[in-house]
Amino acid sequence: MLKGQIIIENIPINVYEYNTVVVGSGAASLNAADSLYKLGQKNIALITEGMNRGTSRNTGSDKQTYYKQSTSIKDLDSPLKMSQTLFNGGAMHGDIALVEAALSLKSFYKLIDIGVPFPHDSFGQYVGYMTDHDENSRASSVGPLTSKCMTQRLEEQVRKNGTDIYDRFLVISILKDEDKEEALGVLALDIRNINEENYGLSLFNCRNIVYGTGGPASIYYRSVFPKSQSGATGIALEAGAKANNLTEWQYGIASTKFRWNLSGTYQQVIPRYISTDENMEDEREFLEDYFDNPTDLLNAIFLKGYQWPFDARKLSNNGSSIIDLLIYMETQIKERRVFLDFTKNPNCATVDGGLDFSLLRKEAYDYLNNSNALLKTPIERLEKMNPLSIELYLNNNIDIRTEYLEIDVCAQHQNGGLDGNIWWESNLKHFFPVGEVNGTLGIYRPGGSALNSTQVGSYRAAEYIANKYDDNPIDLDSFTKLVDRQVIDRIHLINNIKIEKDKKSNIFDVQKDLQKDMSKVGAFIRDKDSIERILAKFKKIFDEFTDIIYIHDLKELPSVFRAYDMLITQIALLSEILEYIYKGGDSRGSYLINDENGSHAVKIGDKVFKFSLENDIKDKICETIVSKDDEISVFHNWVDVRPIPEYDSWFENVWEGYRQKEIYNVLDFTYPPDEKIVEYLNSTK
Repeated sequence: MLKGQIIIENIPINVYEYNTVVVGSGAASLNAADSLYKLGQKNIALITEGMNRGTSRNTGSDKQTYYKQSTSIKDLDSPLKMSQTLFNGGAMHGDIALVEAALSLKSFYKLIDIGVPFPHDSFGQYVGYMTDHDENSRASSVGPLTSKCMTQRLEEQVRKNGTDIYDRFLVISILKDEDKEEALGVLALDIRNINEENYGLSLFNCRNIVYGTGGPASIYYRSVFPKSQSGATGIALEAGAKANNLTEWQYGIASTKFRWNLSGTYQQVIPRYISTDENMEDEREFLEDYFDNPTDLLNAIFLKGYQWPFDARKLSNNGSSIIDLLIYMETQIKERRVFLDFTKNPNCATVDGGLDFSLLRKEAYDYLNNSNALLKTPIERLEKMNPLSIELYLNNNIDIRTEYLEIDVCAQHQNGGLDGNIWWESNLKHFFPVGEVNGTLGIYRPGGSALNSTQVGSYRAAEYIANKYDDNPIDLDSFTKLVDRQVIDRIHLINNIKIEKDKKSNIFDVQKDLQKDMSKVGAFIRDKDSIERILAKFKKIFDEFTDIIYIHDLKELPSVFRAYDMLITQIALLSEILEYIYKGGDSRGSYLINDENGSHAVKIGDKVFKFSLENDIKDKICETIVSKDDEISVFHNWVDVRPIPEYDSWFENVWEGYRQKEIYNVLDFTYPPDEKIVEYLNSTK
């Protein structure tokens, strides 16, 4: 609620007060707001740049997966077994894995209760299917728009609760008590009032921040994140929130005109891959240049459905990730365009206009046969197995029944992100990153586990706040004194931005240039020398930010802050990639590190990719913290992965700990604070 108004640098700024401010409007943020309300903490507000802008509402895939503990009679499962699967992916803390497993069913059934239609059989079993990096049938889905459905149902709950919603507000700074390293609130732009004398600046004084801003969607040019999504990892790093596993992403084939993941049946129907020049001329089926025979080519395309993310381990023996590398060669080295054609079969396997099914390996043949899809063309097979996937593109003005679908290998999801303990609280106290912005997930993760993490993490944050941090925010005078300098810094940044009324803004061109560099050197193909060169360039641009950019008018001020946030994130990410390479880390997860002394090699035309797989350092996690004084600096610290907890779970003891609220005193299992990080934080106070 509006508490009052303060004057800083002769600018009047409205101040709102709440126990908790939830930032973002995706599945994690909405669940946090709803959970807080249902746990009794109703003095909350939700701040969003746009209720309909986020990744949860605007992305999906062939059959978007939700991953949880199995409920089928045929699968013997338990939280411990599921946590072991998550932990086995590497660079994931075992206590976090146990929490995500233990609360997966609670979160799943809540979604069902509020109307998300996960399917069950006649006996009430929520029967699942096996996803990647999984040994049980833990996956479920409501179709290609699972996360959108989740978000819609959760929004209904939040609105029914009557929670205050500040729509069209862009958070531009996390405010803190610098002596205690505690979050105190946020500074936001009221975008609708950007032209007012105070630039729409608004302050939120709060006891807690639940931060669900999504992954850093804007940092790559080749991206499947919706264009409306930008992320806000950078300002959290700037405020001192620690990150971990920033290196870890998923990259995979996606359409570019309408951004969408092309996994599952889009690949299993075996479409034709072609490349053209810039004018869509000189059409050729470029996969045939690499594969020695049609069977290997068809098998690689089919397996892309199961093995959608790029994985350097799947390059040998004509593995499915060869296709990603071949696309990279066409789009980034040869600067050509690549398309999927669902109207025709690959030329090397076409007989009388149909597919020669005798060329398929058993797995692909049995899949299509069992699906009654041994049909003439890819589009006929897709219509049989997944008609919604065709309708999805029709709804976005693309008819894959008649036209080519332009594609590239795109950034899809960050597994790493901001750090949090088993209650999702950051090292910056009272600050809770939830959803994709939180880096709970490790190197390899089961498909759909990210959606489970959005629900588990946001509930955990809400539970902790309701039981430990339920007091009111500090008084207005104390708040003003503590945040005054931080707000002045932002006002000075705004005042230093040049407004050129006679020119078109250059902010979008500068941003695009940075994004293209990032996609070239910091995505799924990584090279130490190239990263060092681009990182130096990025740091120089950050140092000269307000000298380089200019805008046409104040309406573009939000774009400036999005670019500012993006650049901080890019610098932190590239710094951590270099740290991993300097430590001797090899290719892992969804990226290949070029290494002239590598033990593996793939030759495509005249280019040879050499890489190693042996040293994946999966038993450690790289933590990162950013300092911004005269210049931006990035520090790293390696910690051992915490194991899955083994402890006495005797019921009476657990019951007593629950009644006495002692369970909330357990913040992680075991290790003292990281000495290097503590030393650094102490030195900056």
